[in-house]
Formats: sequence, C-alpha cells, structure tokens
Amino acid sequence: MNPPGPLDGLRVVESTSFVAGPLAGMTLAQMGAEVIRLDPVGGPADAGRWPLDRRGRSLFWAGLNKGVRSVALDFRTPEGQELASALVTAPGAGGGLFVDNTIGRDFFSYEALSRRRPDLVHVHIQGHPDGRPAMDYAVNPLYGVPMLTRHVDIERPVNHVLPAWDIATGLLAVSGLLAGLQRRHADGSGSRIDLALADVAAAHVAHLGWLAEAADRGRDRPRLGNHMFGAFGVDFPCADDRRVIAVAITRQQWRDLVRLTDNVAVFDALAASTGADFDVEGERFEHRALIEAVLAPWFARRTAAEVLEAARGTRVMVGEFRSPKEVVDAYRRGEESPVLTEVEHAGGAMLTATLPLRWGGAYVEPRPAPTLGADTEWALGELLGLTDRQIGGLTERGVITRPFNPTNGNR
Repeated sequence: MNPPGPLDGLRVVESTSFVAGPLAGMTLAQMGAEVIRLDPVGGPADAGRWPLDRRGRSLFWAGLNKGVRSVALDFRTPEGQELASALVTAPGAGGGLFVDNTIGRDFFSYEALSRRRPDLVHVHIQGHPDGRPAMDYAVNPLYGVPMLTRHVDIERPVNHVLPAWDIATGLLAVSGLLAGLQRRHADGSGSRIDLALADVAAAHVAHLGWLAEAADRGRDRPRLGNHMFGAFGVDFPCADDRRVIAVAITRQQWRDLVRLTDNVAVFDALAASTGADFDVEGERFEHRALIEAVLAPWFARRTAAEVLEAARGTRVMVGEFRSPKEVVDAYRRGEESPVLTEVEHAGGAMLTATLPLRWGGAYVEPRPAPTLGADTEWALGELLGLTDRQIGGLTERGVITRPFNPTNGNR
C-alpha cells in the first residue's frame, strides 16, 4: 500500500489516447493525484493497439493507463457531453484540472469549460500548433532525426521506434498542468495551455544545437552509424558474438578506457605522431576511426560478460546490447532494477514499470489499468450527486455503459 503521494488531494480529468496524454495521466496518478479518464462508451481509439497479449488484449493500453479511473460516456449525445463537462468542472479546490488531446469536441474546449469554472487549468495536446493531427513517427522525420540515425552504408533513413517526442510531450503536459495549478494558487486564475507534438520535436532538436549547427556550417552532419557525435563512443563485437558499446566523454573516463584496454603506450605514441590531444573530447571524436581500430582487438578477445566485469570499478561507461526478451530473462533472475515490476492484467500478471521517481528512496507500487467504465457509477454519484435511479436511466438510454474490457469487447 502506497503512502499519500505528493499530489494527493488533486483530481485530474483526462480524455486522451495513444502515448502523450495517457502518459501524462498515469504520471500524475503515480504521484498521488486522482486521475479520471473520460472514455467513449465503445472504448478509446487505442484500446486495441499493439502489442497484444496472447488473448488479444492490448498491453500498450494496459501499460500506459495504470492507476487511473475510467468513466465511459456516449460523447455523441447531449447528455453524455453535459456529464463530461460537469465532471471536468466539478467543484473542489483540487479539481478543475483537465488534460485532453481531442479533436472536434467543442464541449471540451477551454472556452466552453472555463465558462463553467473560470479557474480551470486545461492542457490541450495537439499534433501541430495549427490544429492538424500528427503522431510521433510522422513528426520525427520533419526535423532531421532519421537522417542522423541511419548507418553510414545505408541511404534509406531510419525512423527510430521509440516515440521520444510523445514521451517528452506527455511529461511537458504534466509540467504545464502543475505550473498552471501553481499560478491558480498564486492569483486564482485559470490557464489555457496548448502543447503541440510537432513543437516539442522542433524545440528539442533546436535546444540540442543540431539546427544551429546546420545553419552555421551550411551543410548536414555526416552519417556516423553508432559513433557518438562530438566524443568517443562506439559499439564493439566481442568474442561471443555479442556487442557492447563503450563511451568515454570525460578525460578521466578516457584515461580509464585506455588503461582498461592496456593501450597507454599506444596512445602516447599516437599522440606524439599525430599531434592529437586525446584528453580533449572533440579530438577523440575527430580521431574516432583510429581509436576504434586500436581498441577493437581488446574487445574481440573477450566475451561481453568479461568486458562488463573488467569495466566494473572504472569510470568507463559500457553497455551490452540486449533484446527485450533478454531484459525479461534478467528480470526473472532478479537482476533488474525494481522500477520493473508486475501488475494484475486480465486475470494474470503483466510485466511493466512503476514511476522512476523515488520518494524517500522508495518506488511507488503501481496499480493496474482500469476496466473501461469501471468508475462511471462512482463518479456520477460521488462527484455529481446523481441518484441510483438517475444512473439507471442513463444506462437504459445508452449514455453510460457497464464496465467491460475495451481490448476484446467482453462485458
């Protein structure tokens, strides 16, 4: 059982799907807020999104909606729209907090909702700032990242599988909501906060200096494969056909790497013959191919496990390339961080994670994702004061639905 979290007493309503919005809601819930999802009665758009378990249930949805409540309403009806609006704007000092990424639902607009509750803090997640839809895999190519991640021998760009901009957008939505709440505490005002996925991608690529580099030099950065830009870091094959990556950013890390691989004399000689100062990060990058060639035989004579053991106790950063299945196997052997854990899912256990933040040195114990509509009657009765008879009438008219698993339709 978790102790009260830092956001205990806050009530956040969200109506979102896919990555950014659900991640925001789950993060807030894991920090102690009561988070209520407003879902359409037939299930959200991402309810069946892959990956699926062997029974066809979405592991994606179950992983990104842990610890929240679910209220299922028919948004197509005036009654459903009124109930949704009332839940967002329900009274209470910790309420009036809303995150959505909906398109075309005017009843969820800041203008409509703030008329009912002027101190509303509303974070609206968009694709593009002009309102056009977007998703991470389509935004990522717009700002050059796939052109940087492709291998030196491949012309085709590589669009990475990690939805980095969705993740950043979800966490920025949390920051925006809490900043709006702080402003409300200061002066009682509400906030309309718009956050576009495309803006998040553009901003962070620019923050890293990648666009400034292209503007200054008038050309794109060359393709580097797995070489780390601006420092030394690259992958090496080991004697057991596994691969590790070795990274040395600081001078001390570099010197430890040289000593680890028994190459002190070699690099002293190379520094004398080339004039390079290998203690300087940028010069290591410029001589990356030479350094790789010198170090490769040391790695090739050792297994990946032997490399990792040899690097233990040094400042060298070494990481072994592993598949997701290998991570699962390590978890089952008790070798992974406690951030990985299991929750109940469809009558069994599902491997997932908890909040990476540790409060007082301890991880939060995660709660599973809800059944669709599991909290509808509670929310309508507890928050809106509806009677059992009124709730029964809404059920008969199809405005609300009985709880069911949205990933397979079982009611």
